[in-house]
Amino acid sequence: MADRLTIRSLSATPVTVPMKRPLGTSAQTIKDASLLLVNLLTEEGIKGCAYAFCYLPSVARALVPVVEELGEALAGQPLVPVDIARRISRHFKLPGVAGPLTMVAASVDTAAWDAFAIAQGLPLARLLGGATEPIMAYNSNGLGLMTPEAAADEAEALLEGGFKAVKLRLGRADLDGDLAVVRSVRKRLPDDIHLMVDFNQALSFAEAMRRCSALEGEGIYWIEEPLRHDDYRHAALIAQAVKTPLQIGENFTGVQPMAAALAAGASDYVMFDLDRIGGVTGWQRAAGLAASHDREVSSHLFPEVSVHLLAATPTRHWLEYVDWADVLIAEPLRIENGMAIVPDRPGHGMRWVESAVTKYKLD
Repeated sequence: MADRLTIRSLSATPVTVPMKRPLGTSAQTIKDASLLLVNLLTEEGIKGCAYAFCYLPSVARALVPVVEELGEALAGQPLVPVDIARRISRHFKLPGVAGPLTMVAASVDTAAWDAFAIAQGLPLARLLGGATEPIMAYNSNGLGLMTPEAAADEAEALLEGGFKAVKLRLGRADLDGDLAVVRSVRKRLPDDIHLMVDFNQALSFAEAMRRCSALEGEGIYWIEEPLRHDDYRHAALIAQAVKTPLQIGENFTGVQPMAAALAAGASDYVMFDLDRIGGVTGWQRAAGLAASHDREVSSHLFPEVSVHLLAATPTRHWLEYVDWADVLIAEPLRIENGMAIVPDRPGHGMRWVESAVTKYKLD
């Protein structure tokens, strides 16, 4: 049946969902998750879906006509995901698949793979050749810029569900402020709990070298994006000088930037963001490149789909868990003993709760 699927239409709905724990980063504070829900319908009645994390309500609204226009271009085309990915790239060739257009391209690509897997009657992980064993997950819900005591309290609360790792945001005005919160959280957490930290590109090279060096011996599992995301030369110098592993990659827009980062030796680990890496198709390409360089791969956001993709990634590492879209999803991703359970339903397993979509829809 999958070989005979034909795309009928695409549609998109912008929503904004309140976050249980606001996320304060060095860049901005996020209190609501602005998402674009994308739906793909085939002539045969099979539906695929995905969402883009747009950060700003205005971006989510602005992308609706872009999705609809792309749907007109794809209508009548066979649902062959790798061919659809090429057609999407061709459609956006003149403006370029960059910025918010990457969100549209990736979401439609993911929805196409979802529909394709549903037609085959397989979970996406199995369709891609992966197993459905549980995936290690760290809790990334919150732990933004806050006082040391508040961060310690929140870190402790984030262990609910059996999580064995949490991520803390850094990038305060001075090193002492960052060290104080790291030590407060590390002291509160049991020794067997991993603590990742993320600077969200807050630092200059000199300050990044200083702070990353100062974090040595503080029980940090990895240091994420201390520098501007594409400053691979300086990132490589930090990776060479500091024993704590360096993590980058959420801003890779396809495999070309990733290849440049790997060539520079810019990190010890890599992570992929579904929206930026190019959806399911882009992730598969990037996963192969990571394996060829023996780099472990973690995910950035989008846990509902990323859990399937990590299951099919040879060098899979950690899944970043956030619950921001849970209220919109009929069966949210399950976490058991700190492990993400790969859904055994056909496709990636997400289906919208229409009453919630109506409630949170942006005007």
